[in-house]
Amino acid sequence: MSSIRLMAIGFIYLCTAVAWSTLGASVVSRTGESDARLSKEVAQLWGGRHNQIAPQTAVVRPRQVTETVQATDNLGQAVRREVTRTVEDHVAVPLRSSRVQVGLALQHRQKGLLWYDTYTVDLSGKYRVQNPDDEPRTVTAEFRFPSPDAIYDGFVFRLAGQDAPKGALSQAVAVSAVLPPHGEADLVLAYRSRGLDDWTYAFAPEGVSNVQDFALEMTTDFRRIDFPPGTVSPTTKTPAGGGWRLGWQFDSLVTGQKVGLDLPNKLNPGPVAARITFFAPVSLLFFLTVMVILGILSGRSLHPMNYFFLASAFFSFHLLLAYLVDHLQIHASFLVASAVSLLLVVTYLRRAAGLRATVREAALAQLVYLVLFSYAFFFEGYTGLTVTIGAVLTLFVLMQITARVDWGEVFARSPATSERR
Repeated sequence: MSSIRLMAIGFIYLCTAVAWSTLGASVVSRTGESDARLSKEVAQLWGGRHNQIAPQTAVVRPRQVTETVQATDNLGQAVRREVTRTVEDHVAVPLRSSRVQVGLALQHRQKGLLWYDTYTVDLSGKYRVQNPDDEPRTVTAEFRFPSPDAIYDGFVFRLAGQDAPKGALSQAVAVSAVLPPHGEADLVLAYRSRGLDDWTYAFAPEGVSNVQDFALEMTTDFRRIDFPPGTVSPTTKTPAGGGWRLGWQFDSLVTGQKVGLDLPNKLNPGPVAARITFFAPVSLLFFLTVMVILGILSGRSLHPMNYFFLASAFFSFHLLLAYLVDHLQIHASFLVASAVSLLLVVTYLRRAAGLRATVREAALAQLVYLVLFSYAFFFEGYTGLTVTIGAVLTLFVLMQITARVDWGEVFARSPATSERR
């Protein structure tokens, strides 16, 4: 193996790495463009992200206000007069207690290169509202819809037996009732809806809130769960069928955080194909290293043009994968791309004169460094460990089989005597 041929192989490797970088960037671009468009379509068809805010209650306190206004008398002269009128102050009052039941059912939907974690939510809540004053007051409750893109079936919002108006609604709906001094009443909320991504329950529209006697129970039909940043972890967690029963219970809580759940994401073809493509130069580097070492040990090294075609066969795997995922499931796309790439390498080396002895070694190396290393990306969190273990084992094997090689003699040989053209 001469230094010139090593440099030629290195040049082929660099050119292939540039091609992979371009292909990976195109996959990322296609995925990003489709996500911006398709996520909006999914939200409009199914429903958007739900950020449910707890009902906000307030007591109406009328007061007399005297103002000086300027008017015109019968003679057209400007005069000032005092006018007394009644204004109503809406003073926020906290909920005395909250009992909320939430059921989440996961239904993944695919659009283009991406899967979206859509869900149905069934919410029912019973709250206790109190008039804090020593005289009868009107108490109001306001409910803000968690998503403007969603539908709400079986919607109920009722205070002291009085339902919210059934007229045209906007982003919120309100209901009011007159309560006796220090009187209490039930506030009932219920609906069935559909949402996208995560689900959260906020105690207040913004800022820190004071929560009293709060209990929320959530049931899911899926086991893999996570909690979004800025949310409170559940106080109880028990298995329930194929999912969980999660509970949040607080006697007295002051917080600016929320209660929420991040639904499990399904494996997305676009991002996985992009990560596999960007990782491809590492796979090819392992493969080329093994093939060069085996060629040196056998005295039948491949010509740089042979390496050019082998690198092209590697590239065909990622090129096929990048565009097959538009039309096939990602596992089927991966299987087809792997079979095609392996077929290219095996049939090429079998037909190359004098290279039949390298077919088995090349096929095994490609299976390990291209197929298995790439498949590790399907197991999120284990990719780095898989590649590390493979690299260490490769290093161990190569160190053992080359321990007695005289590298000075290897690189001193002329191409005419040491390499088969």
